[in-house]
Amino acid sequence: MAQVDNILSSKKLEHWLVILTTLAALVLLNNLSKIYFFRIDLTEDKRYSISEATKNLLADLDEVVYVEIYLDGDLPAGFKRMRTAIVETLEEFKIYSDNLVQYQFVNPESALSEKSRNEFLISIIRKGIQPTDVFLTENGNRIQKRIIPGVTIRYGGREAGVQLFKGNSTASPEVRLNQSIEGIEYELAQAIADITGSGQKRIGIVRGHKELDSLDFISFRSELERSYFVRDIFLNERIPNEDMLILAQPKTAFTTREKYNLDQFIMQGGKVLFMLDKLTANMDSANVGTYSFPYDLQLDDMLFRYGVRINNDLVLDFVSGTYPVVVGNSGDQPQIQLLQWPFYPVVNAFSDHVIVRNIDALLTRFVSSIDTVKAEGINKTVLFSSSGYSRTNSAPVLVDVNTMRENIKPEYFPKQDIPLAYLLEGRFTSLYKNKFLPEFAQQEAFIDEGVENRIVVVADGDFARNEIDPRNGQPLPLGRPAFSRDGFTFANMDFLLNSINYLLEGDGLISARAKEVVIRPLNQVEVNANRTYWQVLNLVLPLVALLSLGVLLFLNRKRKFSRF
Repeated sequence: MAQVDNILSSKKLEHWLVILTTLAALVLLNNLSKIYFFRIDLTEDKRYSISEATKNLLADLDEVVYVEIYLDGDLPAGFKRMRTAIVETLEEFKIYSDNLVQYQFVNPESALSEKSRNEFLISIIRKGIQPTDVFLTENGNRIQKRIIPGVTIRYGGREAGVQLFKGNSTASPEVRLNQSIEGIEYELAQAIADITGSGQKRIGIVRGHKELDSLDFISFRSELERSYFVRDIFLNERIPNEDMLILAQPKTAFTTREKYNLDQFIMQGGKVLFMLDKLTANMDSANVGTYSFPYDLQLDDMLFRYGVRINNDLVLDFVSGTYPVVVGNSGDQPQIQLLQWPFYPVVNAFSDHVIVRNIDALLTRFVSSIDTVKAEGINKTVLFSSSGYSRTNSAPVLVDVNTMRENIKPEYFPKQDIPLAYLLEGRFTSLYKNKFLPEFAQQEAFIDEGVENRIVVVADGDFARNEIDPRNGQPLPLGRPAFSRDGFTFANMDFLLNSINYLLEGDGLISARAKEVVIRPLNQVEVNANRTYWQVLNLVLPLVALLSLGVLLFLNRKRKFSRF
């Protein structure tokens, strides 16, 4: 009997040891998980993962970031998916920020009165969030519903609105919605970086050559000043500690000193965004009809050494913007009509680069073509091109609005995919290598081959120019034409901001734009042709499988216990 008690006691002791060991292991594992935190994303397209740059941004937060989500209430299926993606992304943000990212939903429809809803809507639009009208079917009736696919982010007394429904407007609604979902992490992370002032860079706007100025540049400059330290720079002086320079439509020649300072700035790793007009073309001269001749900016040899050449031509495109033209008179009143203007190519052909991924259409004005030339160690990437119906006219080019009255046909545009903007990456070679240096240059400070660097060249000086509202003389948002049938805003601002982000931080937050969420739509033809078959299969097959499993378990149990 004593032996039995000893055996039982040893068994109990063994059980208690197992329990205590398990508890100790769990406590140890819990503590280790706090020190060595990790998450595993098992999805094929890594849709639940965020980039290292985003994780670093969140880890550096020292105050709570509050996010208000307006995509709430009764939503169509696609926007419910987008709402879920926003929540999943913010949950990841919350985890990697140690709970310093908090969010809540605000339903605009919950306002008590129509006046309150309208005031709320106006405040949202002022923050840069554009409502979207969708159509739903309720009780057999088709109704219109307004949703707000955006968020407001607040941090330390500052706030910013974030538009999340973007993508290419020419794509199908399903594809555009998926493009917007792919961009959620980048849009949210970039907004947090802007509002927190995380790692602000210094950008210089080059002056002294009749560049875009004042009202023509205010939209882009105001947006830049939200995220960067921005000031005017003159190249005839020593360039201060700027991270990047922007050349926006210079019209007069650069001196040797200016070119040398710009060249050495690039050799030292300074980033540059070139937006250059090659020909003297504008609508003031087009209204009276004139020929466009090349500008003499004295930058051709520098760009040639870096790997590109802007040609002495203008690109005309069948897919183009419009311009108002007097087409006749009704009594003593002129009849004005918006006509297609091929000198304003609308760009919708992009590469796969993160700068232009899922971006909407761009508007160019009097843009030239770009060729590449041999440059050792430089990788050249076309960012955007003309459409499949385009052509080039070499200088001198007649620019006359009277030609708009002609019947413009696709067969007049035999070329396609003419490069209009390039990204250049690598170790640039100085323009002055193996040459006599200017007399003012110091030989010991000269750099003949630079560090790894990036520049962007856009063959359109008007690309960053916002137009002026003819009704009130106020500047319009960049990308919105002064004369338009539908008030559509082109994505010029998005392209410029993406380019700047990539130039300054190629492996930073901009890398989040590379995320791809694969959609696997059903074959609608097959679904419509065999709807009943698939419905029965999906309803009956699981029930049959469950019933069969139950019968097998019952028979197995009966066989097992029938032996006794």
